Amino acid sequence: MAVKVSCGALRASDDGTIAELRGWVNRRRDHGGLIFVDLRDHEGLTQIVFDPQHPSFREAEHLRHEDVLRVVGTVRKRPAGTENARLGTGDVEVGVSELEILNRSQVPPFPVNADEAVDENLRLEYRYLDLRRPRMQENIRVRHRIVKAMRDFFDERGFVEIETPMLIKSTPEGARDYIVPSRLYPGSFYALPQSPQMLKQILMIAGFGKYMQIARCMRDEDQRADRQPEFTQLDVEMSFATQDEVLETMESCMRYVWQKVLGIEVPAFPRLAHAEAIARYGVDKPDLRFGLELADVSQVFARSEFGVFRSAIDAGGAVVALRYPGGSALSRRDFDGLTETAKQFGAKGMVWASLASDGIKSSVAKYLREADLSAAANALGAQTGDALLLFADARKLAYAVAGKMRNVVGERCGLVDPQTYAFCWVTDFPYLEIDEQTGQPAPAHHPFSAPAPGDWELITSDPLQMRAQHYDLVLNGYELGSGSIRIHKAAQQREIFEMLGLRPGEIEDRFGFFLRALDYGAPPHGGMALGIDRIAMIACSEENLRDVIAFPKNQVARDVMMDAPSSVAPELLRELHVKSDSRG
Repeated sequence: MAVKVSCGALRASDDGTIAELRGWVNRRRDHGGLIFVDLRDHEGLTQIVFDPQHPSFREAEHLRHEDVLRVVGTVRKRPAGTENARLGTGDVEVGVSELEILNRSQVPPFPVNADEAVDENLRLEYRYLDLRRPRMQENIRVRHRIVKAMRDFFDERGFVEIETPMLIKSTPEGARDYIVPSRLYPGSFYALPQSPQMLKQILMIAGFGKYMQIARCMRDEDQRADRQPEFTQLDVEMSFATQDEVLETMESCMRYVWQKVLGIEVPAFPRLAHAEAIARYGVDKPDLRFGLELADVSQVFARSEFGVFRSAIDAGGAVVALRYPGGSALSRRDFDGLTETAKQFGAKGMVWASLASDGIKSSVAKYLREADLSAAANALGAQTGDALLLFADARKLAYAVAGKMRNVVGERCGLVDPQTYAFCWVTDFPYLEIDEQTGQPAPAHHPFSAPAPGDWELITSDPLQMRAQHYDLVLNGYELGSGSIRIHKAAQQREIFEMLGLRPGEIEDRFGFFLRALDYGAPPHGGMALGIDRIAMIACSEENLRDVIAFPKNQVARDVMMDAPSSVAPELLRELHVKSDSRG
């Protein structure tokens, strides 16, 4: 009697048994009268063989890639010298005695049995075929194991997974809401949650103490490689927790996930204050897989006659320096290319200096003293053969450009090890930042974070100097997620809203339910959310979130497989009391 097995199960010890397999035709080969087919399912490949003397041979001659088969046959060892060490089933084959073609396949628009480069929109249009490919199968399975490890970790620590609703009230969360019209309440709308932020805080007020959720979130924002309109996050909240306790919990979770899923023991995560991260790396999500720390060399050039440097310094800006290892070998054309890259990051320009063996050469050599350039080189620990890249501008912009150029240099110099996972915490963020569109102060993250101890009095005197009890987890230059200790008193939360310019009526309309909840004995609490899509992307060594999501949107937020978004029937719009203006 045949034993039903997967296509990845058979081994030499099964020699002589009768097996039944089901799967897709991965590859078909006709060798010397025998037809060989690699049959594939979600667990692996098995070679099956059709003998010309068997009635199934004639049907096998017409098999095509991705046809779906059921076969029964005898397991036998492959002839000596024909084994395939790359396959778990590579020592055996199945001599087919029975063939059933369960379904025929059209010719696929791209190879399914290999990970060849394919236009992404074509992959997304035929996502059901793309997901059959080996790399995508592995990515989705790694993602599953990541989520399972997270759930196991928090269950062991006594957390309760609680689902929060997908139809909620529209409240400001830092991005545009997706809104859903209500049929029962004409002119009123639900919003799809950007995060469960207030809901998880209400769960702390409700006394659950330890909450977690694998939460679906939606944000209507511009697309990029590591962003999607709908995404998944690990959402966590804890009552009576200090910042250190939240960080210990989340760090332990990530170290557990990396060990369980990837078999990698990750060392303790270093902690950087926000100001320190900017001063050393130019960005608040530094890639710590390599050094190349920045240096503020404003004092070195304080007496320089070079107008670009002097004007930046006199205006309260900075001259920030970056070392380019081995950069003296670059040509002037190479440096011009780097300057154009810096301009794309927002710089007005870039000054370079090459520490060649025959002396220092620079793009503005006649304006800068060699002694000053040597001092800048010493500040960076640069040596003969290196180059200096110098950025002069308003302090924030100079550091931001230098930080982005640091990543460019790290990549070009081969300093970024893809097998290294460099986690770190960034803490002590500013509470407010200036919104570039309005020019007004706005929360750097969200208005529910508690100011740092001792900073409450700055609300009325100097709010831009306030620090937040906020923290980010960073991995290899990516922000994995953010969290904070929350405001747990209604009067203080109202004070923050008022500082942000919200009028009493706006506060009541948007947050009245939440403020009332805080007034019923809300405990101190804090938490964090981590982006599962981004975690999976890095764990799978991918560069695009879409390669670790089963059904993502494309670069312009369209589902090209289902053709969404799309128009809906006019009668449905009438039921929802919505009029469509397709003029844009």
